Amino acid sequence: MADGYALRPLLAEDLPMLAEWLATPHARDWWGDPVDQLALVTDDRANPLMDQQIASLGDTAFGFLQSYPAAAWLAPHLADFPTGSRAADCFIGPPDMIGPPDMIGHGHGHGAAMLRLCAGHLLAMGAPEILIDPAPENLCAVRSFRRAGFRDVAIRTDTDGAPCLVMRFVPNSSVHEYPTGVRGCETPGGLPESPP
Repeated sequence: MADGYALRPLLAEDLPMLAEWLATPHARDWWGDPVDQLALVTDDRANPLMDQQIASLGDTAFGFLQSYPAAAWLAPHLADFPTGSRAADCFIGPPDMIGPPDMIGHGHGHGAAMLRLCAGHLLAMGAPEILIDPAPENLCAVRSFRRAGFRDVAIRTDTDGAPCLVMRFVPNSSVHEYPTGVRGCETPGGLPESPP
């Protein structure tokens, strides 16, 4: 635990809470249909390659995070990373259900904190790279991931043919370092492009 933040395994009893989180507009925008996504998350609980976590601050659960071997699924945009690299997906639950209304956005760093915890754990377990691949237009997520220590690699095309910003975790990188592009939840100043 760092600064009151903790991760714990996703439990069956967390699924109703997760269903409510997935049904909120900010989750639907990036995760899609909440019923489909809950079914996928539920199915993945039985997959030994998938590590699903609930993030909390003190006693307040506020986020969902999952990680998996980057090479385990067809993901051409992650194919050039070393064997054993882990990819992550995450989101923060709705503020009206998790306590103070400032849990999401406004640069408070809750998402960044849960990602730093996850990345540190995965590196300690021997993963050579920790990767994340948000949509480039998901500016608040990109900002949060940069605060967590993720750095831009390139905009590439994901499995579904959509552009994604591939980012890799750089341990001990400053949260104030913004090598290119977005500094916050505003219009991007340009993100790097490279072939997949």
